[in-house]
Amino acid sequence: MDAGGDIMNADGRGDRAVDAFVTHRNLLFTVAYEMLGSAADAEDVLQETRLRWADADLAAVRDQRAYLVRITTRLSLNRLRSVGRRRESYVGSWLPEPLLTAPDVADDIELAESVSMAMLLVLETLAPTERAVFVLREVFDIGYDEIAEAVDKSPAAVRQIAHRARAHVAARRPRGMVSAADTRRALDAFRRAVETGDVQGLLDVLAPDVVLLGDGGGIKQAVLRPVAGADKVARLLCSTHARTATMSLHPTHVNGHPGLILRLDGAVDTVLALRIDDGLISGVYAVRNPEKLSHMRRATTLRR
Repeated sequence: MDAGGDIMNADGRGDRAVDAFVTHRNLLFTVAYEMLGSAADAEDVLQETRLRWADADLAAVRDQRAYLVRITTRLSLNRLRSVGRRRESYVGSWLPEPLLTAPDVADDIELAESVSMAMLLVLETLAPTERAVFVLREVFDIGYDEIAEAVDKSPAAVRQIAHRARAHVAARRPRGMVSAADTRRALDAFRRAVETGDVQGLLDVLAPDVVLLGDGGGIKQAVLRPVAGADKVARLLCSTHARTATMSLHPTHVNGHPGLILRLDGAVDTVLALRIDDGLISGVYAVRNPEKLSHMRRATTLRR
């Protein structure tokens, strides 16, 4: 995509604006995506940011990165408040829009955790301003003064919000780090069990309190309410296999972590992301809504 578009004029100012926007575009997308949980909404925010940036007085901008992040944050906050009302009427469970990510995203452990499906669902439980403050401070290490300008609060208020949001997230985030090898083992065992309809194999890798969430958006069939408990989740997944002889599961990277793409007759049908705690799968997130699968065609570059 041409991030610069029509930001051009004869004196070269347009070229400088384009260069600055392109330089920071992946960072801005990551900020917007972590605040919104939707790649489509994040792209819309970037388009609006680009237009606002085109009208900025570059000579008066001391820190282009900070200025662009501030615009993106404010626009994301506005959109987050409006989409929150939309999500209240969503059919079934709402899940973040999955991203196909390059394997190197996992090398940045903090970034990978922050964009994981499990963490994005935790962030959904924060109020909009709390979410913005947490993302900017904890993920991007932006100073309190800069955050205060972005969210129109005093630095003291931002510190209090950050403390409250940090405690809220800490109580809900995945319980400790899981090695890449353990994650891969759990994913491989899960895939084999689902592909073969092996209920016991699934029970061996699912946490007793595992929860499965499905997102069909009212377009594709999906569970409308969370399914809790290893036995119920295992039998549901195995019954899906029994009904679908043409199903195949393909390992991939979803939001910075190993995940699976389920194909039916060769076409992408479902994206599966997993939450793993203490070596066992504690969360299964199945996105079937076709409107949320467009970013699984090619890898999205994320940056901090």
